[in-house]
Amino acid sequence: MSQDPWLQVYDATCRLAQEIAENIHERNRQHRTGGNPAKLNMTIRASLQRLKQQIAHLRERLLTSTSTRRIMQSEGDRRQNLLDDLLTREEQLDASFNKDGTEPDSSRNKDRSSLLTGGMDPAGLGNPWLINEPEETRGLGFGEIKQQQQKIIEVQDAGLDALAAVISRQKQMGQEIGNELDEQN
Repeated sequence: MSQDPWLQVYDATCRLAQEIAENIHERNRQHRTGGNPAKLNMTIRASLQRLKQQIAHLRERLLTSTSTRRIMQSEGDRRQNLLDDLLTREEQLDASFNKDGTEPDSSRNKDRSSLLTGGMDPAGLGNPWLINEPEETRGLGFGEIKQQQQKIIEVQDAGLDALAAVISRQKQMGQEIGNELDEQN
């Protein structure tokens, strides 16, 4: 079974966001060690623009899918939540990129305070990946989460098959009752 194109674009967008976060981290490291982060700044700026475009594309495709009822409402809601999380990440990455980390003395203090605050600085612009993650997916990679989702879908499919069998049986019983009533009349 091939994966839904929307989910493929979503996965690629998540990977892009992760790549941007790593580049921002590397740029900040170069900045602290006296390197020249100009090339990384250009790469990050272009990647952020591409991230915004991909998010807009995902939003358009989601609106189309929900308005034409190609996906169920619950799946549309789930995808909207994924998109909202991605928008939050994008905003955090943008803020991290635009944040000026040139003060060498304060960077050491920021590192210390980030240890105490779980990686978030007081302004809330620390590590953009420290988002509340459900316990069942904590520590899992994309592939493992996909496998978990596939198992959930298989269980749901089995439940739907069982429901279809029950409904079919009820339909048959209803037809038999109707035939019996016709005979009695």
